This record gives sequence, C-alpha cells and structure tokens, in this order.
Amino acid sequence: MTDLEYQNQAEHVLKAVEQACDRLNDESDVDIDNQRTGAMVTLTFANHSQIIINLQKPLQEIWMAARAGGFHYKFNSGQWLDTKDGREFFANLSRYASEQTGHPLVFAATV
Repeated sequence: MTDLEYQNQAEHVLKAVEQACDRLNDESDVDIDNQRTGAMVTLTFANHSQIIINLQKPLQEIWMAARAGGFHYKFNSGQWLDTKDGREFFANLSRYASEQTGHPLVFAATV
C-alpha cells in the first residue's frame, strides 16, 4: 500500500468514527464527546472514560487505546485487522465502547 492509499483508507476510518458518534448521540441516550486533533480522535464518554484512536503513518497502522488495552490495526483484504488476533477494527471499537459505557453501541465503516 502506498502512503497515499494508507492515508485515504485511514482517514475514512476516522471520519466514520466521528459520524458514528454523531449518529449515536442523536439516536440514543449515550453521550459521546468526540474531539479530533490532526490524526487522532478522542472519544470521551459520560463516565469520563476514553477511547483514543490515532494514525501511525510510518507503520501504516491505526492504533486504538481503550480500557481493555492498546491495539494495532493493519489494512488487509479491505478491512483494518488487529495485528495480534485478526479482529476487525469497528467490531472491536463497538465492543470496547459498549463495555466502557454499559450501553450496546455499534460503530461501522460506512461514512
């Protein structure tokens, strides 16, 4: 993957996360504050816990930090997959955000 391809794919992820937060705030009682600073999105929940997602351009990875730990994702076969267990980024984000808020939350790759 070229650097430009990585940037386009990774940027799509960050935009999808931001749009999912807006949708979840509109459609549910959950309160997610999402702040974007450059190549990083910080999700802050009502209980003050956070999930931080940032781009690692030199490695062509997306990193996510949640209460459950730190995770690295590489683009493979059209998906961002965890470099350790192969789980998909948005499935994991949904799982970790749901655990941290106590509400079932669904994040998806669609923008």
